Amino acid sequence: MSWQITGGQILHDTLSEGALTLASGVIGTGTARHQLDARGFWILPGIVDLHGDAFERHLAPRRGMVSDLGANLGFVEGELAACGITTAWLAQFWSWEGGMRGPEFATRLAHALKATDLRLDMRMQLRLETHMIDDLKAVVDLAKETGLDYLLFNDHLPHKALESGKKPPRLNGSALKAGRSPEAHHAMMHALKARDAEVEGFVRAVMQALPDLRFGSHDDDAGLRALWAARGVGIAEFPVSREAAVAARAQGHAVIMGAPNVLRGGSHNRGSVSAGDLVAEGLVDALASDYHYPAMIGAVFALVDRGICDLAQAWRLVSEGPAQVMGLTDRGTLEAGKRGDLVILCPERRRVMGCFAAGRPVFLSGELAERLG
Repeated sequence: MSWQITGGQILHDTLSEGALTLASGVIGTGTARHQLDARGFWILPGIVDLHGDAFERHLAPRRGMVSDLGANLGFVEGELAACGITTAWLAQFWSWEGGMRGPEFATRLAHALKATDLRLDMRMQLRLETHMIDDLKAVVDLAKETGLDYLLFNDHLPHKALESGKKPPRLNGSALKAGRSPEAHHAMMHALKARDAEVEGFVRAVMQALPDLRFGSHDDDAGLRALWAARGVGIAEFPVSREAAVAARAQGHAVIMGAPNVLRGGSHNRGSVSAGDLVAEGLVDALASDYHYPAMIGAVFALVDRGICDLAQAWRLVSEGPAQVMGLTDRGTLEAGKRGDLVILCPERRRVMGCFAAGRPVFLSGELAERLG
């Protein structure tokens, strides 16, 4: 399959009119079998999303609703493509919290992603809770069996409440989701908390067993970023303070922020840093969709509208920037020879009209689809 896309404004350092050919899965030049008229639209590099969990509504809207994850991954793919996302890491917990965040569901999802034929490049980011110490072998085996390439360390234990003897917030609700009684859930938290001293060894054992993975930490303040940097964890995802982002950059580590934070003009978490402010200071390498896939394009336009950066700089945060964080040199720009991942966007409506992945159409809509004849 080959396509020539003509008439649109192609984004390199700036927007300029031209033609672009997709053949054998990559970007090239010359003629092609199929023609697509993109007049009035922008042609942009495909979006690379390093952390998104909006897939959950398709895979587990309620307990027992979805038995075949592979079939429902097609619905996730459709939503991603309609948002211009051509490479996506589905952010999935491996956690004591249970339910959809538990090891069983993570295992099912990882195997479903490996077995399902998808046009988009869809992978899993494993969000590993630091106190799942007894699961070392299971985590390492899953990573090797399914080709996992990105692991993020989390610690969601309510340490202050456990140390003070107070009831953790939202205990009843979290216990219900995990399928435990509140008493059993609380006792399990205390048992995990008692193993704090083993976390350091567990983290290092995971990293030693999986040397080819990218490793990140989540929601760091400056102190946590220093701790994770000392452990060799080179990605700071959603740091909560400017100091943490500055520290990560000083360490030569990547900083990822949430696109919804940019779009809203600040974090949902009181006291956390504004992603837009960090972008303005040049402290952000990539934006991620977090809980809302449409936020990626929304954040780009928010940055442009607020005069924080121009279109090429803003789009780089959702394409070339995240690709570089993951060492993917074959995508993120529209250079000849790169993977044929691109978005065709209506600038007036700020809406995705078309999405191609590895040179193949995944989503075509509205006037662009009608132009196929």
